[in-house]
Amino acid sequence: MERCKAPISRHPEAASQGGAIWGGAVCGIPSRAVTTTGHRLPAGPVILGVSGASGAIYAVRALEMLSDAGVETHLVMTKNAVLTLREETSVSLERVRSLSSRHYQIHDIGAVIASGSFTTAGMLILPCSVKTLSGVANSFSDNLLLRAADVTLKERRPLVLAFREAPLHLGHLRLLARVGEMGGVIFPPVPAFYTRPQSLEELVDQTVGRVLQQLGIEVAGLPRWQGWSPSTDATRA
Repeated sequence: MERCKAPISRHPEAASQGGAIWGGAVCGIPSRAVTTTGHRLPAGPVILGVSGASGAIYAVRALEMLSDAGVETHLVMTKNAVLTLREETSVSLERVRSLSSRHYQIHDIGAVIASGSFTTAGMLILPCSVKTLSGVANSFSDNLLLRAADVTLKERRPLVLAFREAPLHLGHLRLLARVGEMGGVIFPPVPAFYTRPQSLEELVDQTVGRVLQQLGIEVAGLPRWQGWSPSTDATRA
């Protein structure tokens, strides 16, 4: 596949939808195909919570990949997430919502995802801010995103937090440990460089693909570690 040198873009038809995410030319590279482990869809829809942490592009790409795979998605964004989306990308809120199967207002506590009786395959918080992490760690369900996360944990379903903060103080570490003890998966969006990425798009796709794997969703063509290269192996011998 020809590598793109331009800013991260959406699908090839992005030109008609407003162009590249960060402005400039649209790469025209088709989005990665998404399959699932065992060629099956997840056992239920996926909830995507988006907080105001930097990294709105991760949420956009996750929605695109899940939409391509035909996975039902339920989207809830905080008010700060909407601001971050506007600041970091040229993607409209309407476009993001259109990628989801269903979206909710942040204080719609009566939404279906607020109840454990609504079966899901799990939930992603992508990206996850310190404030949202704190709410999850303390079961402080004062909005729909936090309530859905708490429900996911109590129902013993996968909850993945792409925590976006650095450096960390002791309070952050204790919150992360608490969520881990409660059953959540802490997945900082740390890029992998063994794939020798040539664009920001590749870095974002690699991270989002790895996050989706936590719910049993495989992204076809996602670079994987294949062991040391022959030249490095020879040096190690």
